[in-house]
Amino acid sequence: MDLFILKKIIGLLLMPMSIVIVLLIFSLLTFKKHEAKSFKSLLLATLILVVSSIPWVSDHLMLPHENDYPAFTKQNQLDYIVILGCGHTTDTAWPATSQLKPCSLQRMVEGLRIYHLHPEAQIITSGSAFNNEESNAIKVKQALTSLGVPERKIFVESFPKDTEEEAQLIAPRVSGKKVALVTNADHMPRSVAYFKREGANVIAAPASPWVKGINNNKDWGYYVPTVQELQQTTNAWYETLGQIIQWVKSF
Repeated sequence: MDLFILKKIIGLLLMPMSIVIVLLIFSLLTFKKHEAKSFKSLLLATLILVVSSIPWVSDHLMLPHENDYPAFTKQNQLDYIVILGCGHTTDTAWPATSQLKPCSLQRMVEGLRIYHLHPEAQIITSGSAFNNEESNAIKVKQALTSLGVPERKIFVESFPKDTEEEAQLIAPRVSGKKVALVTNADHMPRSVAYFKREGANVIAAPASPWVKGINNNKDWGYYVPTVQELQQTTNAWYETLGQIIQWVKSF
């Protein structure tokens, strides 16, 4: 089995919702013969689901991933804007901007904002096609050109399947240049580490942080479980696993 696919499968199995589903299935299968074990499994599944969905919990799990890099501000000069891939679903009935997954759209918008600050910079989009006809790199380029960026300003890298491959392919090209690295705020620590490992000293340009206004006054709703917070907790756990794998592979 391809190592990339294996990593994705293992990561999926370790996500909070996957663990909850496994515990619920175990509870159903053991209900008649082992009621005590069934009840404990059901209780644990419920606890994980509820706790993972509370905004206060998800914010404090996510904050360590987003707290190191502030928003990008105008520099004296910039050579490249690197927009890391995230994904899309091809559907020609919609414009390219609507085909992008939310994370890819967020990165594209941040890259476009930086381009308006630094029109002298070249843009590099990256990301594989996976099951689509066109790569994510090409789809992001289409979205950028539809919003007024000249095609000649955009280079695409359609080969990389993950962040490590993106760094291996792009870092040698931009080494020694002033580079803004655009990805989601929670994904930034791993991304910067990969690019630095490959010799590129990038400027972090985080997009769309999950946690905003952490020190603002909160009402009662901040302690009520929601499905959005479950997704945030899942992302935080995914990045934690990614950093653990990155640390292990460094040896």
